[in-house]
Amino acid sequence: MPKQVDHEGRRRWIAEAVCLLVDEHGLEGVTLRDVAARAEVSMGAVQRCFHTKEEMLLFAVGHVGERVTERVRSRLAAGPAQSAAGELALVAGEMALLREEHRAEARIWLAFVAGAAVNPALAAALRSSYAALEELMVRLVTEAAGGEVVGGSVIGGEAAGGSVVARTEARTLLALADGLTAHVLVGHRSPAEAEEVLHAHLAGLWARC
Repeated sequence: MPKQVDHEGRRRWIAEAVCLLVDEHGLEGVTLRDVAARAEVSMGAVQRCFHTKEEMLLFAVGHVGERVTERVRSRLAAGPAQSAAGELALVAGEMALLREEHRAEARIWLAFVAGAAVNPALAAALRSSYAALEELMVRLVTEAAGGEVVGGSVIGGEAAGGSVVARTEARTLLALADGLTAHVLVGHRSPAEAEEVLHAHLAGLWARC
């Protein structure tokens, strides 16, 4: 009886090999042959999973996004019950990839962002990831401010003495987290300094609510 192959599992295994190569050499250093060697599978196995290098890179960038998202969900589920404001701070910190153990992920993510500047398909994949993160941020900002969603973007925080536009705040926070990732990676800010910037921004957000 022919051996059953976990096709999706193999694609994820290969995606991990792609990420390791991106971390070491950037997108330009990723070839089907090198990926096969790093994943310890045959060239044929890689080509059965991905017909082109671009298809392989698109899957890999989605894989990185899913890995970060799953880590956020696991931390939220494993941690003690906390306020929406606390959840938002946790999610923003995870997205910024500030901790030392996430430095490789930060390098990989920014390599994909750089590649997306000249690759429309890769840019589309990243826009999809950012859109999903933005929706999560909108929900958390809305809940933390004690308001309700109106048309998917506006919240009222009258209970806290003010109001904010959730969509704008979510976009600002997402851009801030992305920028801090780059600043820490190039050494412009230390992780501790970046966390201070993030917390100061969140404190200002709650003051406006």
